[in-house]
Amino acid sequence: MKFQIKILALLILSTFSLKSFSQAPVKLNAAEIKQALNKLEVLGSVLYVAAHPDDENTRLIGYMANEKNLRTAYMAMTRGDGGQNLVGTEIREYLGIIRTQELLAARRRDGGEQFFTRTNDFGFSKNPDETFNTWDKDDALADVVWNVRRFRPDIMITRFDSARVPGGRMHGHHTASSLLAIEAFDLANDPNAYPEQLKYVEPWQPKGLYWNTYNFRGNNSGSFSDQEGYYELDLGAYNPLLGKSYDEISAISRSQHKSQGFGSTGNRGELREYLKLWKGEAPKNDVFEKIDQTWSRVKGGEAIGKLISQANQAYNLENPAAIVPTLLQARSAIVNLKDEYWKNVKLKELDLVIKSAMGLYLEVAATTYSAVPGEMVPIYYEAINRSDVNAKILSIEIPSIKKTIRIDKSLVNNKRLRANDSIRITPDMEYSQPFWLVDEASLGMYQVNDQELIGLAENPGMITAHFKLEIDGKPYEYATDLVYKRNDRVKGEFYRPFVITPPVMADIKESVLVFPNNEPKTVNVVVKSGRTNVKGAVRLNLPAGWKSNPAFVSYDLKEKNQEFSAEFSVLPPSNPEEAYIGVQATYNGKSYDRGLKVIEYDHIPIQTIFPKSNTKVVRAEINRSNQYVGYIMGSGDAIPESLEQVGYTVTVLDPNNITAENLEPFDAVIVGVRAYNTIERMSVIQPRLMEYVKTGGTVITQYNTSMRNQPDIGPYPFQISRDRVTVEEAPVTILAPDHPIINGPNKITQKDFEGWVQERGLYFPNRWDDKYTPILSSNDPGETPKNGGLLVAEYGEGHFVYTGYSWFRELPAGVPGAFRIFTNMISLGKERPKNTALKSVETDNK
Repeated sequence: MKFQIKILALLILSTFSLKSFSQAPVKLNAAEIKQALNKLEVLGSVLYVAAHPDDENTRLIGYMANEKNLRTAYMAMTRGDGGQNLVGTEIREYLGIIRTQELLAARRRDGGEQFFTRTNDFGFSKNPDETFNTWDKDDALADVVWNVRRFRPDIMITRFDSARVPGGRMHGHHTASSLLAIEAFDLANDPNAYPEQLKYVEPWQPKGLYWNTYNFRGNNSGSFSDQEGYYELDLGAYNPLLGKSYDEISAISRSQHKSQGFGSTGNRGELREYLKLWKGEAPKNDVFEKIDQTWSRVKGGEAIGKLISQANQAYNLENPAAIVPTLLQARSAIVNLKDEYWKNVKLKELDLVIKSAMGLYLEVAATTYSAVPGEMVPIYYEAINRSDVNAKILSIEIPSIKKTIRIDKSLVNNKRLRANDSIRITPDMEYSQPFWLVDEASLGMYQVNDQELIGLAENPGMITAHFKLEIDGKPYEYATDLVYKRNDRVKGEFYRPFVITPPVMADIKESVLVFPNNEPKTVNVVVKSGRTNVKGAVRLNLPAGWKSNPAFVSYDLKEKNQEFSAEFSVLPPSNPEEAYIGVQATYNGKSYDRGLKVIEYDHIPIQTIFPKSNTKVVRAEINRSNQYVGYIMGSGDAIPESLEQVGYTVTVLDPNNITAENLEPFDAVIVGVRAYNTIERMSVIQPRLMEYVKTGGTVITQYNTSMRNQPDIGPYPFQISRDRVTVEEAPVTILAPDHPIINGPNKITQKDFEGWVQERGLYFPNRWDDKYTPILSSNDPGETPKNGGLLVAEYGEGHFVYTGYSWFRELPAGVPGAFRIFTNMISLGKERPKNTALKSVETDNK
């Protein structure tokens, strides 16, 4: 019995596609109901395994979920924390949150579900050995086994080959994901492997493990259909109920990966891909031919299968509700099944079909998007039945706060029931924090101690309402999370996840504070109220040797979500040092040390996080000779803010308003990461940048990928390669010790390459004109030197710099040496005369 209770909870959490977390209620149209009925007749499952967000084959997932009607999931090893961000400036764990939500958005389009492991995307690695040196391999393997046991796939499919590719041409995370899948295939059915998991799940043996051999160029070259062990799929098939081919569905799904710039256009027509058998008994023609996918696989399921088939055959697009009595008979039989796994999977699917066929709308919404523990929250609920099927709503139960709303009213066709109520948030309810960020992570692994949370894409709803109804006299239940909803004048109906917040939040807005000398700096702390009438004091928690004036500042916030700014003058120690400053706000006799981070983009639900108020402070000797910098933002980074930390005046330039004249006032113009990949107008801007250099300016262009590469990025030709140095501790050799970048205004030594994060750099040029001077050289262990990471050329009276070193990571992380080298790059050449044009540029770009 204990096992059944646990597996029930897990299935409710993992059946993502049937419960839309913090979204509008799922409402299937008539064609989608037919698609769901087809799926109800099939009992089978597929688990797709790869490493990162965007690695999944959305075409195959859409095909398996909607053509084969199988329960289909993608297990990504990581959340993509180590990548770049094309939609904003978030990196690391905040980028991981964005990419998690993008994966969930993708699964809503292609019909799959989403799972993860605890592994952290620490950046590119060139082989699986390097990957496993950072990931805890045993924990990673345990998580793959856990997901297999919980999801119980009939077959597993990997995206990547398990073969080791020499020369670092394959991402080590990719290969590692396949190696782990191979081991998990055997271990998942071994009760001696990770026996602590068997408190919640049972051993499980998939029938087959396959490699998806599709080539990434998207064509049909290299047919494997005549080779033994390969099975062909036509993923270009058309689904008339959804009105799209699976490649068109795939394009919509893949286009949700907006932070990676993976917008896709769908194709039509045949498209062959192949599965190669790695493990399991070889089928003759079809990978599922030896797997029973009917209700007969479940004891007592044949009668259920007949009822669902009867309803499916009788389904009328113009009168979906006519089959509800038959579906209710099937529901009663499913409730009595002994097989807890298929019972709960199919019960969730069936309940959505019944709800959709009747036009049932069931929702509980709060009048505010946040509350603090112990607070009363006004809510309202709505229920409507838009069919002639007899329905009665008995109650709404909210177990997490021990609340029951008694209703006991009939739902007459198209007569809306809407009423106000209130709930009290329990005093012990935890804040809404992504579960994998609650405890401090290591470089390679997130720490999650609750076994039932491991693998989930996001937190289960903290406040879930269970609607209890009778339909045609039979019990029916539907669960939905408490949401916040309002009308937006532009967007219309707008949903936001309901969150539990601290009563007061306080933090320093900058994630890093850099003190280039021993002068004090004003530090601004923002205090925000999570409820009405919050007052107390806010202070800085300083490491030894750092001083603050005043010691504390009192605050008094009358309104919820009101903000107060407190200023502290912070004096650093005289010697170089790296440390952390905390912020503490007192209220009602307690201290609170969390800040507030809101991630808001149109393509994902708003994400609200309460990180520990812990800001890195760096006291370093950083000299600069120039003042005014123009910045052309590429894919998004925080370098402008970082440069302002050390005293520069930075103007972010509008690509649509860059002329030779308005570049003139700047000492240097910096081109952000991947600007040539993301800004169409760079071909227009480029000649103006070169003219600026020719007349004495300095242009610093940061890394671009070789895709869509402009051949004339610099004044002289160079070729961008895929060369990169992934080991952040890799030795760096100074190739041009007499060059100004090395000698002033900061003298660069080996110490300046200490403490770097994630990597040295990426997409280094591997060929360049003789007019360029390579400044630095570095390479990963066992590889040849990569000399193209920092190239400088004189052109006319000025200087052009191209650099693949990862300043966009190092400066926001407060790496002192990175700041010293970067200021030297800005300081190249003579100081330019200032004129009144600067004021006009700043005004135009505000």
